[in-house]
Amino acid sequence: MRVLLFGATGMVGQGVLRECLLAADVQEVVAVGRTPLTQEHGKLHQVLHSDMLDFQPLENLLQGFDACFFCLGVSSAGMNEARYTHLTYDLTLVAASTLARLNPQMTFVYVSGAGTDSSEAGKSMWARVKGKTENALLRLPFKAVYVFRPGMIQPLHGARSKTPLYQVFYTVLGPLLSVVRRIRPDWVVSTETVGRAMLQASSHGAPQPVVEQAQINRLAGERR
Repeated sequence: MRVLLFGATGMVGQGVLRECLLAADVQEVVAVGRTPLTQEHGKLHQVLHSDMLDFQPLENLLQGFDACFFCLGVSSAGMNEARYTHLTYDLTLVAASTLARLNPQMTFVYVSGAGTDSSEAGKSMWARVKGKTENALLRLPFKAVYVFRPGMIQPLHGARSKTPLYQVFYTVLGPLLSVVRRIRPDWVVSTETVGRAMLQASSHGAPQPVVEQAQINRLAGERR
């Protein structure tokens, strides 16, 4: 399986990349992003691209993939709706529309979030925008589209948040999150779990297009 990965430098993307590189059925991972990765691996190839709203120069490099794991995302804190929509909806749909045209047999997996508003009409701005993004992705002509809605995510194996405040939170509460995952596994997923579940969905499918937190654990084989 050839995998295209967006957002490999983010916390979730770091975990997904690790699982892809460990997976026996993944032959190649191409990471597309603005920031170079520090790690090297025989399966990993990097494509640095500064304009994430124009993929025409890369079209010859974006063909022949079986799956795309789209882990790019920004916090809505301090943003108005127009700005957040641009960085969430516009950016995602430009990439996804290009890939749907070039790889119609691709499975596209998008990292959304728990509490996303599929009606696009609720009071929460971020949830409306995420819902609009999900709905648009589900209409694209891919082989399959899955939108993952994790809630609390525990970073494992050295994965770190690029947001300093979030990283402080994970550092301080890391041991507690491990306890909560053991006691109430549907409350917390790990970066490892998300990566394994994405691979499972791309290879074998998922019960429904919208994959909530509890189903992420089940897809990864952590809970039956």
